[in-house]
Amino acid sequence: MAMLFPLLAVLIWAANVIVSKAAAQVLDPAAISIYRWLLAALVLTPFCLPQLRRRARELKPWLGKLLALSALGMVMFQCLAYYAAHSTSATNMGVITALVPLLGLLLNAAAFRQRVSAMAWLGVAVSLSGVVYLLGKGDPVSLLANGVNSGDALILAGAASYALYGILLRRWAPPFGAWLNLYLQASLAVLLLLPLTLTARSMAVPAQGVGLVLFAGIGSSLFAAYLWMRGIQRLGSDRTAIFMNLLPLFTAVLASALLGETIHHYHWLGGGMILLGVALGQGMLNPGRLRRPALAQR
Repeated sequence: MAMLFPLLAVLIWAANVIVSKAAAQVLDPAAISIYRWLLAALVLTPFCLPQLRRRARELKPWLGKLLALSALGMVMFQCLAYYAAHSTSATNMGVITALVPLLGLLLNAAAFRQRVSAMAWLGVAVSLSGVVYLLGKGDPVSLLANGVNSGDALILAGAASYALYGILLRRWAPPFGAWLNLYLQASLAVLLLLPLTLTARSMAVPAQGVGLVLFAGIGSSLFAAYLWMRGIQRLGSDRTAIFMNLLPLFTAVLASALLGETIHHYHWLGGGMILLGVALGQGMLNPGRLRRPALAQR
């Protein structure tokens, strides 16, 4: 039963990739970016504002770090996904997002000189080979002639941004609790996204876009976050994190069923290599690690 919490969370996040792709047809990326976090902040306000008022004096020293976290996790990652959806497939978006754990490994090594094991480096090599195979649509050499699709490049940049977000969130550990942290970052994201609205062709939300905004703002931002936190409470952070590797599979199935996207051989092979590399990099294929009980909870 406890496994249903992270499983449903990942399913919702996979559906949100489909929403991002569908939104590209009816909403300006700047519009859904800001409306998503505005809606999430409004829903959380009655629950979080009283607590924020009580702890207002604690907020000032953390404001710069919270701004950085909001910019990386809420603004860049999500916003780049909405722009990427205009020029790449939902399937590609889901597969490339699976790179977040390994990108975090590389960023930790580069920025904080964290030691990386030989097995992890093998995982990096396998995953990057899968990325090249996927982006080259089964012909990696074609990347030299044609370059990387702009949408794929944007979602890759967004994944790197989210990987850095995860690193800094763990290192800084703002002491406000999960929901207040989310509320603060969502509210700051609205402020950070205001200048982007000046670039929008239209900020209007047509009738067919209302459900997309509601799903992104409540389903993905709040309900999935709650399920994920419950999963961590019940299973521990290590065991819960493993479920994120289902994101590419769920996204591909939903994209095929709902958007009519064709899943090609390079999606299966490239995506499989990426997930294998992630498994190697996270030590998931180490039997001793899998037997060790997950004691730490985030």
